[in-house]
Amino acid sequence: MTGGQNLHQLPAGLPAPEDDGACDHLVGMEMPAVALASTGGRTVDLAREARGLLVLYCYPMTGRPDVPLPDGWDAIPGARGCTPQTCAFRDHHAELRSLGAEVYGVSTQPTAYQAEMAARLHVPFEILSDERLDLARALRLPTMAVAGMVLLKRVTLILRSGRVERVFYPVFPPHENAGHVLAHLGAGMPPDRPRG
Repeated sequence: MTGGQNLHQLPAGLPAPEDDGACDHLVGMEMPAVALASTGGRTVDLAREARGLLVLYCYPMTGRPDVPLPDGWDAIPGARGCTPQTCAFRDHHAELRSLGAEVYGVSTQPTAYQAEMAARLHVPFEILSDERLDLARALRLPTMAVAGMVLLKRVTLILRSGRVERVFYPVFPPHENAGHVLAHLGAGMPPDRPRG
């Protein structure tokens, strides 16, 4: 990849991730006491946030237009698409909030990197840094190692009353994820609905 790349558009022919069962344990889990640094300049207590209605979308890493993506990034199933996913949650944020949901994005990138992305994309919600893998370990979230980095695989959780109600995994294509979350919440689907 070269500088000036278009991160908003997904290339054709991306490999779709398969469900490897790595998130089968999550439905019904209680959100543990994990506090993560936020682009809002504060620490967010996820156990407290999960007492209400919480949407957490975890993603590997957002790129920057002026920085090449890791070699072979597009060939990794489920890796590409973090910017379109974030932009979709941005565009649906008002609707999600109208349903009472708090929305946070989560990656293992440092807060300063995330803050640049949030400002550039005009993201109206906070992005959380799991740089120390506290959340990944507490919930046993699937990760992948790329170019010396440990990254979260793409998974979206809906939590209510402190517990995981719904899991979206694998998430593909990523730009449709926010719409699926909105449809689930808007339709009031039962928590035992098959994952998708």
